[in-house]
This record gives sequence, C-alpha cells and structure tokens, in this order.
Amino acid sequence: MPFSPDHIAELNLLSQFESSSGQAGIKVHRNDAAPETVEAAERLFAKGLITRDDGGYLTPLGSEAVELTQKLQSIITT
Repeated sequence: MPFSPDHIAELNLLSQFESSSGQAGIKVHRNDAAPETVEAAERLFAKGLITRDDGGYLTPLGSEAVELTQKLQSIITT
C-alpha cells in the first residue's frame, strides 16, 4: 500500500518533533500553517500520537512513531 498524501503530511509533522526530549513540543499555527499540516496535526491527535490537535507534546505512542519515522527516513535517504 503506497503512502497517501495524508500519510506523508503526518510523517513530515512527526519529523519536526525531537525524539530525544519529551519536553519539546510544537505548535501548529492554524492561521499561517499549510492546511495539510493543520489537518495532519488533527489526525495525529485523533490517533493518540500528540497531546493537542494543534501540536503539543508527543504521547508515548507518538515518541515511538517519531523514532520509527527517523529510522525510515535514515534508511531511504542513504
């Protein structure tokens, strides 16, 4: 199954989180963020990967997803 544009937007948003620190969150500003980024944040929140629908912090599942995202990115960029 290929990655959909929605999946790519979610992966791109996850890649903005620092996996090394659970204390570093992000904020998606609805008034100036791309619509696909705003929607990705809402989907990640609904899936339980982030704490707020506009970013926030990673949940434990979100931290795992970021680690896997980083591994996948490393594999496909080498």
